[in-house]
Amino acid sequence: MAFALATSRSSAALLVVEERAIPLASLGDPRSLRELLVDWEAAYPALEAIASEEERWRGAPLLATLDLAAPYVPRQVFCTGANYRKHVIGLIMGDASMHGPGPQAETEEERRGRAERMMDERARAELPYCFIKLPSCVVGPQDHVVLPRNVAKPDWELELGVVIGRRARHVRAADAMRHVAGYAVVNDVTARDHVFRRDASALGADWLSGKCFPTFLPFGPLIVPRQCVADPYDLTIRLAVNDVVYQNETTADMMIGIERQIEFLSDRVELLPGDVICTGSPYGNGAAFGVFLKPGDLIEGSITGLGMQRNVCVAETED
Repeated sequence: MAFALATSRSSAALLVVEERAIPLASLGDPRSLRELLVDWEAAYPALEAIASEEERWRGAPLLATLDLAAPYVPRQVFCTGANYRKHVIGLIMGDASMHGPGPQAETEEERRGRAERMMDERARAELPYCFIKLPSCVVGPQDHVVLPRNVAKPDWELELGVVIGRRARHVRAADAMRHVAGYAVVNDVTARDHVFRRDASALGADWLSGKCFPTFLPFGPLIVPRQCVADPYDLTIRLAVNDVVYQNETTADMMIGIERQIEFLSDRVELLPGDVICTGSPYGNGAAFGVFLKPGDLIEGSITGLGMQRNVCVAETED
């Protein structure tokens, strides 16, 4: 039986079946979602059995009527950058300065050719480009995104999030999916004007300044077990700002797959239950259009079967 998990504003973990939700505490399990993920191998079959009890769901409240928080705050958040071919080409064509120094006086055709070669080489090498995002960035699927007063180009990056359900260290790609608990919607909000510092561009990207402002990672509303997602490479990622659709692509354009990302990361760090991997953003970010977030904007983002985020942007206030 297909099911999902969520967390209410009161911190109650919810079991969700066909858009209806029941607090797990009312079923005798007071654990948070993160605590469930620590014991995921035992928790999953028990939750699946409860989800299949049809009588239990009659009269249960609709998920849409509940005030939802982020599912939990992960201990570690990893991001895989430049993992959708069309996305990176669009960013480079939209604003070459956001991707570090390139050849001077480069024509548009030359810039596109350079971007395409870069992506083809990355796909052939199967070498993910990963970085860390702070857990303190996490907010819920209905929370405000605060636009910092020292950021001129705040941008969106709706992505498929992979939730780890089992410790992973030196895991082969062929075995990687056994370590995945499920999938979620994540929005890797980015300060485009801070990703590359003009005073030190040769040193590479400044991910702290570009990615780690508070509220820059809306997460949720759901954690959907991997067994309930038929094909993670056949999901539509759709994001609109003020009803204008910017991202509307599929995970099929992901160049380096989830399995290889887990293999790469677990070769360098220890992945822990509840860790989240943001697997890359498809084409349609604001930088590709010269459009950036401003106070009052409504961001609506969804991924097939994983629910929708609705986040209003607000200006940072003085303390």
